[in-house]
Amino acid sequence: MNRKGKVFYQDQLAGIITENEEGYYFQYDETYLNSNDCHAISLTLPLTEHIYFSKILFPFFDGLIPEGWLLNIAIENWKVSRRDRMGLLLTVCGDCIGAVSIKALNDDDHE
Repeated sequence: MNRKGKVFYQDQLAGIITENEEGYYFQYDETYLNSNDCHAISLTLPLTEHIYFSKILFPFFDGLIPEGWLLNIAIENWKVSRRDRMGLLLTVCGDCIGAVSIKALNDDDHE
């Protein structure tokens, strides 16, 4: 299993989040890092060219996933398991409240 998502900060591609059998990776986009108006997506993920790694979904990204009745609606409509945090992130976080959004990166998309 290898799933990826494009991470946007105010409609600018900020980086890529990846899930594989080892865990989760996040890397800022080089073009984004070199732009004049780049911002860290989170205080826990400061701007760097290095790749972040975590065995669990980064708490910042997990916090983007809705809770309560809104999560229940998402689970019922898209048939995503409550425990599949990356699946939920890629499915329901394309239009989040706030500056950050996630769009699933398909195999035919270019990074």
